[in-house]
Amino acid sequence: MFAIKRALKLNNRAATLMAKHAGFRLVVFSGLSLRTQMYGRVKLSDSKVINQLRKVLTNHVKKQPGFAWMNQLSSRVYQNALIDLKDAFNRYGSGKSAHPTFASRRDGQSFTVDSSSPKVVQNAGNTIKIPTVGTFPGHEPLESGFVSQTFTISKEGSRWFVSFGVDAERLPVQQLQESVGRDLGIRAFATLSEAEGSNNQVFDAPKPLKQAKTKLAILQRKASRQVKGSKNQRKTYNKISRIHSRIYGIRKEFLQKLTTPTVKTFKLIKIEDLNVKGRMANHKLCWASSDLGFYEFRRQLE
Repeated sequence: MFAIKRALKLNNRAATLMAKHAGFRLVVFSGLSLRTQMYGRVKLSDSKVINQLRKVLTNHVKKQPGFAWMNQLSSRVYQNALIDLKDAFNRYGSGKSAHPTFASRRDGQSFTVDSSSPKVVQNAGNTIKIPTVGTFPGHEPLESGFVSQTFTISKEGSRWFVSFGVDAERLPVQQLQESVGRDLGIRAFATLSEAEGSNNQVFDAPKPLKQAKTKLAILQRKASRQVKGSKNQRKTYNKISRIHSRIYGIRKEFLQKLTTPTVKTFKLIKIEDLNVKGRMANHKLCWASSDLGFYEFRRQLE
């Protein structure tokens, strides 16, 4: 199984619809306070508490005039949000993560919907069908048809993305060359050496974070001086978010274009074992290390 992720091409009305669904998920997570209040008072399992939250939301909250807007949105949003909330408490109970915390729009906007039966057929082309939400155009077409069941929609910067799992296997790649060594560094991101005495290939990384550092600092100082929660502060945070999104896109594209040809060409890749945590602790190297994405480069190769 692997995932397909595409950017959606939305008008203002469709983007508002996505934002409402993401807000619906945040409202459901407010049930976190009820579970927290019950600790030490009522001995109920997390499953029973989540079931009670579902009943209260369905039979009481959604019928209140102030929450009538919930009935205009997909019910699969809060069903999946309750599942996520239950999973968060299960991870906390097993010691795998910290106690679940409240989320806000600044933490990110996302939601998940699904189609229990039948599964959704995505045809090749420029549109993507999201169950219980609608059909929307994408920035790039699907190369072929897919069948999927669960869809996660998220906002990165000012753009909305949809991702869904595909129950299939990628075709194997015939690697023609035996091995290659890669050295990573600050001045040159990667140096490729196929054999001793051969000419090394040097790859310089773009410096998106370094280039945007000054602009980010100015905007962050501006946001800190603005009235908390004001319209102007939200506009500034949106600008900051767009800069971070662009930085992420540039870095991701660079790493993909560097790692994909490598793994398709060589059967064995030798890479030095860098102490990324140690570099991040060094104030002289931390900015360069985080900007270049050494960890992500290795993760993609693996």
